[in-house]
This record gives sequence, structure tokens and C-alpha cells, in this order.
Amino acid sequence: MRGVMRNGEQGVTVAEWLTVLTMIDSREKALALARGAVDARLAACAQVGGPVASVYWWEGATETDEEWQVVFKTVGGRYEELEAYVKGVHDYDTPEIIATAVVRGSAEYLAWVAEETAVAGD
Repeated sequence: MRGVMRNGEQGVTVAEWLTVLTMIDSREKALALARGAVDARLAACAQVGGPVASVYWWEGATETDEEWQVVFKTVGGRYEELEAYVKGVHDYDTPEIIATAVVRGSAEYLAWVAEETAVAGD
């Protein structure tokens, strides 16, 4: 099926293109996360939006905080590296990292995402 690839190591189906989101507690940190992923070619681009009010359960209590969302545009083959990058630089104990499959999109845009996230030698 076009738009889906097989990941032999894990035996799961991975979308060819993804949007991956995370949240963080400041605009500056969100911009740094976005820039780092794009500079490392783990994402073709990233958008930062916010602030948003987040209400969540943490360590036995309901918390409310202001956060910024970062949405990365990438390919399925770079997901593991992008997740490791976010976990490595994020200062939350358990950062939100959620990938959503892109099932349709402009052919030109999706080709650009693939080109900008290609690993040397691909």
C-alpha cells in the first residue's frame, strides 16, 4: 500500500510520512527543539504553537500549566531517531511524543519532506 512501509526489526507497519508532536514549557525551549531536529535533518520542518493551557494528571494530582506545542514533519524511517532526540534534550520526566500518520498530502510537499530528511546514501 502506498504511504506505508514495513519495519522489519519491530514487525510493525510504519507510515511513510508522519507528524510528530511534543509539548514543552517555554517558547524558547520549543524553538530550540524545533531547530535542533531540523538542523539534524530528523524533520523537514517544525511548527511551534502556543501558549496553550494543559491540564493533566501527574503524581497524584491534577496540574495546569502553560505549554508550547512543537509539530515535526518527518518520514517514518526517521521516527526512532527523532524520538531519541526529543527524549535526550527534553527536560520533562515523561515528554509527550505522539506520531500521527499522514495518509494523504500534496505529492510535492511529501517529496520535499522525504528529500529533506533523507539519510546520506539513501
